[in-house]
Amino acid sequence: MLDEPIIAASTIAWAAFVLGLVFGFVGNKTNFCTLGAVSDVVNMGDWTRMRMWLLAIAVAIIGTSALQLAGLFDASQSIYTGSRLTWFSNLLGGLLFGVGMTLASGCGSKTLIRIGGGNLKSLVVFLFLGFSAYMTIRGLFGVWRISFIDSVNVQLSTGQDLPSIMAGLGMDHSTALLIATLLIGGGLLAFVLSSREGRSSDVLLGALVIGGLSVAGWYLTGHIGYVEEHPRTLQEAFIGTNSGRAESFSFVAPVAYTMELLMLWTDTSRIVTFGIAGTVGVIAGSAIYALISGTFRLEGFHQTDDLIRHLVGAMLMGFGGVTALGCTIGQGITGFSTLALGSILTFAAIVAGATITMKIQYWLMMRET
Repeated sequence: MLDEPIIAASTIAWAAFVLGLVFGFVGNKTNFCTLGAVSDVVNMGDWTRMRMWLLAIAVAIIGTSALQLAGLFDASQSIYTGSRLTWFSNLLGGLLFGVGMTLASGCGSKTLIRIGGGNLKSLVVFLFLGFSAYMTIRGLFGVWRISFIDSVNVQLSTGQDLPSIMAGLGMDHSTALLIATLLIGGGLLAFVLSSREGRSSDVLLGALVIGGLSVAGWYLTGHIGYVEEHPRTLQEAFIGTNSGRAESFSFVAPVAYTMELLMLWTDTSRIVTFGIAGTVGVIAGSAIYALISGTFRLEGFHQTDDLIRHLVGAMLMGFGGVTALGCTIGQGITGFSTLALGSILTFAAIVAGATITMKIQYWLMMRET
């Protein structure tokens, strides 16, 4: 039929669900945790899980660049590489997300993994993170974000990704992409593998799979789901994504869209998108591992103070994640894989926010003893 898209949105959704299953299963098995990565470095000087995160970034950078060089994906078709650098949003949103994930005991992906493992505290975080994220996308928080935060930006003459900036200085874009990939992706790879901890089985498994899944997401939405000329609109289209652009894994806005779909299920204009299916897949994959390994445990709040910390943390993650255009996965791996300046700024801000919060928590704990 001429009025049908080349590939069904349901096909994209089912593929995303399968990728999410793998993410959740492996993330649970290897204890992949970006908050844990920062915490281990700050509190114990242990870089093992940080090396896992950095290696996942390296894998994502190298894989995404390979897709671009092969003509299978164009990073300019994502939300990360536009010419408008919202640096204040990246820094403030990332900082607040880092604070929030520390208070809530985990980032967006860890929240989903813990829900699969039976953690009811993370279910509460999921609900309030989604509520806050939706308010920041379309509600009251969104008014503040657009009026006072996103308005602070720098308009570049090229895309904000490093290869485009280098190409703007006269270098061939493919050459610039290759050089940037070798310097950043190769540098991270060398740093991680130079350590014995970086070559351990869990680090390698977690990083290779999580980083590889980010690349797979780009290929799925940016190549398989890409339509150069949609039969109905006669414009390019990306089938089955919420942003209408190429997407890969991120766990803030998709949580909001998941809640929206559940509340508006009878609205036939709503569909299960890549982000929604991936989110549900992570929970399911983690649950499968937890049941197989015998680690499934129901856990709830025992103190009011703990509940308050998690609620505040979830709200900060929702607001910060949308403001910064992503979380430790959405910007810290997926966005980073495009070598976008905004993603690099957000990554640094998230780490800084988490580090500062941990230091303050430690100071308060020592003060009470």
